[in-house]
Amino acid sequence: MNKKKKKLFIGLFSIIFIISLATVSITYYYLLYPQFHPVKTIYVYIDRDDTADSIYNKIKANGFPNTLTGFRWMAKFRNLKKTIHTGRYAIHPGDNVHHVYSRISRGHQVPINLTISSVRTLDKLAGNIGKQLMIDSTEIASVLSDSLFIQKMGYDKATIACLFIPETYQVYWNISVDDFFKRIHKEHKKFWNDERLAKAQSIGMTPEEISTLASIVEEETNNNDEKPKVAGLYINRLRIGMPLQADPTIKFALQDFGLRRITNENLQVESPYNTYVNIGLPPGPIRIPTVKGIDSVLNYTKHNYIYMCAKEDFSGTHNFASNYTDHMINARKYWKALNDKKIFK
Repeated sequence: MNKKKKKLFIGLFSIIFIISLATVSITYYYLLYPQFHPVKTIYVYIDRDDTADSIYNKIKANGFPNTLTGFRWMAKFRNLKKTIHTGRYAIHPGDNVHHVYSRISRGHQVPINLTISSVRTLDKLAGNIGKQLMIDSTEIASVLSDSLFIQKMGYDKATIACLFIPETYQVYWNISVDDFFKRIHKEHKKFWNDERLAKAQSIGMTPEEISTLASIVEEETNNNDEKPKVAGLYINRLRIGMPLQADPTIKFALQDFGLRRITNENLQVESPYNTYVNIGLPPGPIRIPTVKGIDSVLNYTKHNYIYMCAKEDFSGTHNFASNYTDHMINARKYWKALNDKKIFK
């Protein structure tokens, strides 16, 4: 090889080498170099109506990237619009474009902690769940009002709330309505294990009746230590055929949860939830009871109390009595405290 050809070969090799090095460097920078710098791990939520462009904008807005040129390349050449998967995707500090794109295009999402809360109405329940998942509240509410679904689950419209056990569950954000209710049903069966079922049976109640009573107990007191005692009082009343006379059931019947004083007029409300008029439990729970509330009924305190009245110190706890005379002494203390504070309704 003469000198001229050698120089030409070296020149071409150098050019190819420089171009290759530049290509590798550019590829490395845009695809493999850390591009995302959020303060902590953030999550991008891809919904059913998202497009490649909207996904790009969400990542840009939340991921604090140096540049998303590499993401644009991958979205174009790998045809992201045909591989969009709904879900919740993590972007960690120091992530590169390749990692983020791969998670999204392959559907490698991160689960959420879904909290089922103890709420008073199914509408409120549907709203709370809809705020946490991709499915919206109307989809959930629609299922909860579907008589065929309710019957299939073994409930009626008054008791369907018993299906839910307030707790935190790990689920995927894009879980379908069907899969959501399958999971809730599975958790319900897990909660009502042999031990709890045996305790309910020994009391003479079904799980739905236990939950109904627990809901009343929890509306009566926020004091966890007092809940088994309140449960014992109501069980005493049920066993002697005495009306429960639970003020929270009146509030539920009126759908007025802000009432602080129940009047004689309130007590006349015509409703199966009026436990001043109807003997026994109401048709279903007046809120979704917590695990603590349910277990307070299952492990109720045995005593001879059949009366209680809120304490005059407004502590949220109660004075208990085994006879009407003592009860009226307690009641007058509370009425006086209400009058002194000018609370008339």
